[in-house]
Amino acid sequence: MATIAEDYPAVISGRMSRERVAIAASWLGRLRALLTVPAGDVFPSEQLLDHIPALISEIAGYLAAPDDEEIAANAAVMDKARELGQLRHEQHASAHQLLHEYEVLGEILEAFLVEETGRLQPQPSVAACFDVHRRLTRAVRVLMRTTVDTFIGEYTTTIQEQNERLKAFNRTASHELRSPIGTLRFAAALLDNEAVRHDPPRLAKVAATVKSSTDRLAWLVENLQRIGRMKDPVDMPSEQRVDLSLLAEEVGRQLQDMAQARQVAIRIAPDLPTIVADPARLELVLLNLVANAIKYSDPQRPEPFVEIAQARRAEDAVIPDDEHLLTLCVRDNGLGIAEADQPAIFDRFFRAHAHRDQELGVTGTGLGLAIVIDCVQALGGAIRCESRTGEGTAFFITLPLTTPPAP
Repeated sequence: MATIAEDYPAVISGRMSRERVAIAASWLGRLRALLTVPAGDVFPSEQLLDHIPALISEIAGYLAAPDDEEIAANAAVMDKARELGQLRHEQHASAHQLLHEYEVLGEILEAFLVEETGRLQPQPSVAACFDVHRRLTRAVRVLMRTTVDTFIGEYTTTIQEQNERLKAFNRTASHELRSPIGTLRFAAALLDNEAVRHDPPRLAKVAATVKSSTDRLAWLVENLQRIGRMKDPVDMPSEQRVDLSLLAEEVGRQLQDMAQARQVAIRIAPDLPTIVADPARLELVLLNLVANAIKYSDPQRPEPFVEIAQARRAEDAVIPDDEHLLTLCVRDNGLGIAEADQPAIFDRFFRAHAHRDQELGVTGTGLGLAIVIDCVQALGGAIRCESRTGEGTAFFITLPLTTPPAP
């Protein structure tokens, strides 16, 4: 007949497995006090919530497993630990916070082990107790390492992606800056020519070229400055309360001269909500979309306009029907975009109306919408376009609707 010392690992394993739901609930309760996310987001899906008792059950099984069996070889357990690391990355947690989560789990399991061991009669040997505790500590440590490795791997990938986007933008900006700078150098050479200086029509053309090139450079530099202000550390998102009505009004103020020159009315809905987001990126999105709408307004229309409003499901059946999402709409009654061009509008250098620059009196870099989609994706959102030639264009920006904290 087996002694309590021989059965001790199996007894503890069985009791831990039976109490897995209660242990998971205890861990969840401690994490709700620890994490800076809504209580429902600690384990936001039923699938992941179900994983936690299963994870504890697997730890319990490891306590009674043969000496040559390693918990790291259990693919199902490792998948659960990795999924937790991915979740915490999505929630902008810190590595310190993640380590603390596993410290809490270790404390709960150790307290359970001490309590259950104290109930056994006769008491197991000290050696048996140390062996089970060693296996318990190893199981938690292996799972913690897997979760943290996954978490760091996700952040490393994010940093690499951001570096690649930055390199791509630098290449694009360098390419776009070379063109107006080259034009200005050529214009400067012409101004050194005495014949040009004494020929008013030619001098006027050179002056117009200088003005358009400097305007283009100013627009590029402005975008570079805004993007520079958005570069925060990866794990420190610059999110804050943003009153969308005030932000939209500021965008309208910045573009008012441009709009008046083309007789375009900027309309801003009065009921835009307040959300939690990165205001610099949001401003850059709206600035580029509204500026494009003004530049490509239809000069034949008696009342050209661009409006910023919240899209309602009753108005547009294809916007997401989700109370946790907000969809903004930037709509105009301008020239519209040909259907064949629409798949490429967010590509760098692509310009749907480049062939009409002289007619419309505009210049462009092909950067605006590429910057817009980068910003929207960084905000955790999505953007799509609906347009008809001769009728106008609407951009729908869908963003996470995070409840703002109390002021």
